Amino acid sequence: MAHNLDFQPSVLQLVQNSSNLPMVAKPLYGILSDALYIGGAHRIPYVSIGVLLQVLSWGPLALIPFVREALPTLMTCALLSNLGAAIIESYTFMAIAMAGILGNSLGGIILSRAHPRIVLVIFTSLLLVQLAISFATREDSLGLSHTMDHEPPKKSVLDSIRLQFSDLLAALNDNNISRPLVWVIASISVVPILSGTIFCSQTQFLNLDPSIIGMSRVTGQMVLLSLIVLYDWFWKRISMRKLIGMVQILYASSLLLDLILVKQVNLKVGIPNDVFALCFASLAETIATFKTMPFFVLIASLCPAGCEASLIPFLASALCLSSIVSGFFGIGLASLLGITSGNYISLPLGSLLQCLAALVPLGWINNLPPSGPIVEQDRSMGGSKRCGRIQRAGKVVLNFHLP
Repeated sequence: MAHNLDFQPSVLQLVQNSSNLPMVAKPLYGILSDALYIGGAHRIPYVSIGVLLQVLSWGPLALIPFVREALPTLMTCALLSNLGAAIIESYTFMAIAMAGILGNSLGGIILSRAHPRIVLVIFTSLLLVQLAISFATREDSLGLSHTMDHEPPKKSVLDSIRLQFSDLLAALNDNNISRPLVWVIASISVVPILSGTIFCSQTQFLNLDPSIIGMSRVTGQMVLLSLIVLYDWFWKRISMRKLIGMVQILYASSLLLDLILVKQVNLKVGIPNDVFALCFASLAETIATFKTMPFFVLIASLCPAGCEASLIPFLASALCLSSIVSGFFGIGLASLLGITSGNYISLPLGSLLQCLAALVPLGWINNLPPSGPIVEQDRSMGGSKRCGRIQRAGKVVLNFHLP
């Protein structure tokens, strides 16, 4: 679709980042699902709404040609799709990682053999199947919730939001929580990401098949799962400041891989472009994703008992917003360097500036704790009294808690 619309690299990146804005409001979706019951349930109906929104966005893209050939309609569908995805993602986490491997694998294979419209039709059909299953599934049969007849009286939506916000502020007042949180948000925001520019250079300048880029994400997802396992088994015991410092340096170094590909250094050592892209095109994104995992573990271990439902979604939304800011900085950098479709001479300089920007957060890495996450048993004994009072008063439980 980007090729059909003849997007400039900066415009493609603008679409990519702007369409992620609905993801920032994920905590609000959780609050609404806990405060407002639909048909006596508050999990499956919201999943169904998320799937329906995706059907309404991907369906027109697959079946109506002008929708995917005009920027305004394409942007509308992308926003609608990510709104639905944000609601669904509030209920699934590990499944998303596995689905990333399966989806990118099948997508890459199909794209190499069929028109992109066929992929959209298949994806829409799968969403319709999921929607039918959601409609046919009773929430109580999954043990996700009880009906309203068995639930205590619910507070109003405004009261629930006030309680949630008060709960969040209580946790953020702790420097042990706020300082690492500010560090990880800033470490993402200060790096101008050139994802759209790099994708255009790979497909237009290097003439790589888009399916190769898609398959590289499969490689990235497998590396990510491996890193998660290693972290859980071994690296969790390493000082967080030391671990994140090493990961940040590795991330900065991985940003130079795009420079190697653009300068064709890989060909000089006998590595074809498609093989290099397949193995390394998504490595920087994979490392950036892994970097956030220790922070989720840390925040969960430091969070006062009863405050998890407000603080964890806030962290996820803040990370999403910082990625969007990073993308907009990337648009500005690409424009400043004069990178356009067909003119990628300055892209190596952009990659170098990305690398240098990624090293900047190391200057305030002392904001991170020198030790690893607190043991869960110790944390649970020192919960915030305020949060405990809020919890007993009927604080809305976000989607991370299954009643």
